[in-house]
Amino acid sequence: MNVHKNAKLTPAGRAVLVRRIEDGEPVGVVAREMGVSRRTVYKWLKRFREEGEAGLRDRSSRPHRHPHRIPRQQRRRIERLRRERWSGPRIADHLKMPISTVTLEVRRLGLNRLESLAPPEPVVRYERSRPGSLVHMDTKKLARIERPGHRIDGDRSKTVKGAGWEYYHAAVDDASRVAYGEVLPGERKEDAVAFLLRVVAFFERQGVKISQLMTDNGGCYRSKRFRRTLRELGIGHIFTRPYTPRTNGKVERFIRTSLTEWAYGRSYPHSRVRTRVLRVWLRYYNLRRRHTAIGRLTPMQRLVELRVTNVLGIYT
Repeated sequence: MNVHKNAKLTPAGRAVLVRRIEDGEPVGVVAREMGVSRRTVYKWLKRFREEGEAGLRDRSSRPHRHPHRIPRQQRRRIERLRRERWSGPRIADHLKMPISTVTLEVRRLGLNRLESLAPPEPVVRYERSRPGSLVHMDTKKLARIERPGHRIDGDRSKTVKGAGWEYYHAAVDDASRVAYGEVLPGERKEDAVAFLLRVVAFFERQGVKISQLMTDNGGCYRSKRFRRTLRELGIGHIFTRPYTPRTNGKVERFIRTSLTEWAYGRSYPHSRVRTRVLRVWLRYYNLRRRHTAIGRLTPMQRLVELRVTNVLGIYT
């Protein structure tokens, strides 16, 4: 229950008020000591005697009658036509009703936006069974740190003009959730290619060969140089659906965790310090941080488990 911040009585306070009156205390005394008017005392007393304890609960402010509301049959017609994607003016002309009435009813039905007319898309979850069969890659722009900012001390008046930006490049293995990341000065094709080569080397050190890479449609990932590098490495390339970041959800979630626990999770005196801490945090993430999505295992534990199951032929 949401109680107004200035409310004198809650249901428990009303019960105390009624009990004191029933015990024989004067109405004026009870009203004065509980900070309410005599009229309020009589109101709750009447409700209690008519309805019992249920009468002391808050009631909806919705009126019992709506004398000026359009008939139910008309409301159903408006809803049916709106679900057929008719516009408000068209519905009003067809039903010979004011546009304002139709607009109000459509808004009341929650159908005033086109996206509310489409059925919700089903949640599609997937997970590769072999490490390296799919690696997700993405970037995130980070504000460069010259000194602790408003995310830490909450003071937006002490801004640092011209500090600029740096870019967090991240990669996550779909099957094991083993992750790798770097902070680079840009997100150009040269930065993306150099990061890709280091990602491949990192996973090779873990005994994982990358077969496919998933990225968004950023220019650095669509460049000829990036595609040529992938061909030379023998890695297939998958693009996410445009304007649908959930397609690349694993790396999106990893970046969100990175921002919370590493990038903005503590105060850094300078960006250089934050970049150095990234290596320590990634080691913690891969070796010690447990994930609910993979059975409370760490990514490295999951990697070892998948190696064993693939060697034994449990997964095809």
